[in-house]
Amino acid sequence: MKDRPKYKQIIEAAVEVIAENGYHASQVSKIAKKANVADGTIYLYFKNKEDILISVFNEKMGHFIEKAVTAINKQKSASEKLLTLIQMHYKQLSESPHLAIVTQLELRQSKSELRYEINKVLKSYLEVIDEIIHQGIEEKEIRNDINPQLMRQMIFGTLDETVTTWVMKSQRYELIDQAEEVHKLLTEGFFVDLE
Repeated sequence: MKDRPKYKQIIEAAVEVIAENGYHASQVSKIAKKANVADGTIYLYFKNKEDILISVFNEKMGHFIEKAVTAINKQKSASEKLLTLIQMHYKQLSESPHLAIVTQLELRQSKSELRYEINKVLKSYLEVIDEIIHQGIEEKEIRNDINPQLMRQMIFGTLDETVTTWVMKSQRYELIDQAEEVHKLLTEGFFVDLE
């Protein structure tokens, strides 16, 4: 089902409709109209509106993680990998402003069962961050006196908050321009001074 063009059309339409109207005001009929399909067609692919939102996040986040991992794997050191992660995070969301609105604002207003499903997808992204941290600690590039889970929360929290601020400020500046500075702030806090 997921390889069918109509499934992709509905996912893309849902991102736009939810970003423009908010999740609660986004009726299935609006998504169907934007996707140029009949209302009933939606139910061939999705159980309900919540299922659409979860599927949007699954699809988009899966693709997002795949691209980030491909770029990160081309780097050697933990510091280079972290910079690449930050750049990819900012680049992908700034290239898809509607998706940024959905991930940063709309997903947070959803019910706890929905957030639980979304957190399952997010777990694999956090594992990417964990791998960078563990590599850095093993190679003595990252300090070993800081709790890795706290480090991960700080990295993800920083990325998340900077993107949310960018969304709230109507995307009036280039998000990617902050990558170097965010990387510097994080590495100065976690990384060993090699000088």
